[in-house]
Amino acid sequence: MEDENKVKSFQPELDYIKNPKIRYFAERAIKIMPDYFFEIPASSTGKYHPQYSLGYGGLLRHTRAAVRIAIELFRMDWWKFTEDEMDLILVSLILHDGWKSGIVQQKFSVADHPNIAFSTIKNSPVLEGILPQEQLDFVVNNIKTHMGQWTKDYKTGETVLDRPESKYQKFVHLADYLASRKCLEMKFDVELSKE
Repeated sequence: MEDENKVKSFQPELDYIKNPKIRYFAERAIKIMPDYFFEIPASSTGKYHPQYSLGYGGLLRHTRAAVRIAIELFRMDWWKFTEDEMDLILVSLILHDGWKSGIVQQKFSVADHPNIAFSTIKNSPVLEGILPQEQLDFVVNNIKTHMGQWTKDYKTGETVLDRPESKYQKFVHLADYLASRKCLEMKFDVELSKE
C-alpha cells in the first residue's frame, strides 16, 4: 500500500490532532506500519472482537473505533488531560496494534506485539528527533501496556507484557478494550474494499 494511502486511511482521526509536530509524527509513523495492518481482521480467530472489526480491513476499523472512543471519553471533564496529552493518546491508539501480526505477517496475532510496536517506533530512524524524548516515551509506553491485564503469552503462559500503570496507559487500554467488545458496534461512513 502506498504511504499516502496509509495516511488517508486515518484522515478523520488525524484531523483531531491539534499539535502540528505530533500530527507529523503520527503521519510518519503510519507510513512505517506494515501493509498487512490495513488488510487483516482485528481478530485472527474471530473470537475476541465485534463484527465490524472482522474481515478485510478489520484491524484498521478496530483502531479507528478505539480512537473514536477516546475522543468521546475526552468530553468528560474529569480526565484533566492537556491538549498535547490528548494528541499523544490519539497517536498511541492509532499505532497500538500496528505490528499485531509481527514485523513480518504471521498467521495469528503475536502475543508480544505491543513490545514489537514499542521497539519499532522507539528505534525508527524515520521517527528520530520529531518529538521530544518525553513525548516519544509517552507514546511508546502507552502502546507497550495497551493490553491491560492480558500480559501472558497464550501459547506458553509466560508473562511477556507490562501492565498499564499511569492514568494515560490505563486510558489507552480502556479505549482499546471498549473497541474490542462484541456487544459494542461502531458505524463507519465508508467501507473498505480490496481494490
